[in-house]
Amino acid sequence: MTDRSLAALGFADVPALRPLTYPGRPVTAPALLTGSELWELTPSPGGPGDWPVRGATVGPPREPLDAVLARLGQVPLEQRHPVIAVGSNASPAQLHHKLTALGHPAAVPMVPVRVRGIGVGCSAHIGRYGYVATAPYADPAAETPLVVSWLDDAQLASVDATEFPNYRRILLPGASFPMVLPSGERLGGAYLYVGARGVLAGPDGAPDRPSGRPRPGGGDQSALLTGLLASSARLRGLLGPDPGAWIRRAAADRALRETAASVFAEEGWVLHGYDPLSTLA
Repeated sequence: MTDRSLAALGFADVPALRPLTYPGRPVTAPALLTGSELWELTPSPGGPGDWPVRGATVGPPREPLDAVLARLGQVPLEQRHPVIAVGSNASPAQLHHKLTALGHPAAVPMVPVRVRGIGVGCSAHIGRYGYVATAPYADPAAETPLVVSWLDDAQLASVDATEFPNYRRILLPGASFPMVLPSGERLGGAYLYVGARGVLAGPDGAPDRPSGRPRPGGGDQSALLTGLLASSARLRGLLGPDPGAWIRRAAADRALRETAASVFAEEGWVLHGYDPLSTLA
């Protein structure tokens, strides 16, 4: 039988443990995260709860997802909450790490979706592990590949706790932000964590002149930190000279993280007003 462990499938890196790997590797095909394994889901007519599961190490082949969840002692999809991930929560390794660290079973369906109207930028804060995390923003022209995870009540509350106070959870309506599953079906809505600190502006070619548009997020963390350090003498003094030093210093000192994040504003890099819900007013 094929080894379905996260490590064997190339999902070994956990951004919380190796911050320069942020945001980690997201799932690119529908899957059920269960323990430290990923079992395949096959999109088919009907909701994801009816999609067959392949690669399960126990039980009959091609059993519907809800039946597999029941056999694992977990609640079905209809009792779960769809949550869009724009950063490391799309990584099964990171999600497994978060949930098991808090004493919850890592049994989570994870499905790639295409979401219209949402872009992915960089949050204007520095996380507790030292990296600069992603944050969503409203962009009517964007159609972005993201990941939806279906969390039960306890899992949702636990993930809420890991996101507060830098993010707040909102309900994104599918009528205004179409969300298309691999089966072609659309979700009626899903939760989304939006940044409470604004997003970073992207440079327009001159390090000291932000473009007024969000800086793209979700790429190589080392390249991002290198660019930020090159653009600010104050950041170099606080966290430089390189990404490795940034991570070590920022992860070790909360006050230093806050001071460095205040430099983002002082440099004129912080953009507000991109909250997706503001576009519905």
